Amino acid sequence: MKTLIAYYSRAGENYVGGQIRSLSVGNTKRAAQMLAKSTGADLFEIKQRIPYSDRYNECIAQAQADQRNDVRPALTALPENWDAYDEIYLGYPNYWNTMPMAVFTFLESLDWTGKTIHPFCTNEGSGMGRSLTDLKRLCPQAAVTAGLSIYGSQIAHARSTIEAYVKQFNS
Repeated sequence: MKTLIAYYSRAGENYVGGQIRSLSVGNTKRAAQMLAKSTGADLFEIKQRIPYSDRYNECIAQAQADQRNDVRPALTALPENWDAYDEIYLGYPNYWNTMPMAVFTFLESLDWTGKTIHPFCTNEGSGMGRSLTDLKRLCPQAAVTAGLSIYGSQIAHARSTIEAYVKQFNS
């Protein structure tokens, strides 16, 4: 069984712990890197062809407009050898109660038949939102497990939580 960690993350200005802070590495990417150390899985970053602004307020305006208009942003690439993967850890920040629209593009661009999706979501208190419902709707041919919600402001201390999340699928 081969495992992939696919994630969408944003560096630059982010809302963290009640403040806007500039991050050199996005919180979801940091969580994905911790997962990779725990699993040995391949990493794949979901990237928009035209990224949102590094400035927080501009980014949220762009992302919210895309969500309101049900836009599917073009991606720079999809994973190579997709058929080789059975398990996919899918990471994303919570954008207005669900996944960023680029993750919708990613999900709708691939065949999920027989795959297992382990979702993980960074946020500042909004949890998984409706993203699990959206995942199941977009990927009805995949098994979607319970998700892991991680506070972005606590990402530096999330290693044991992430390891426990992984362990439940490998025991």
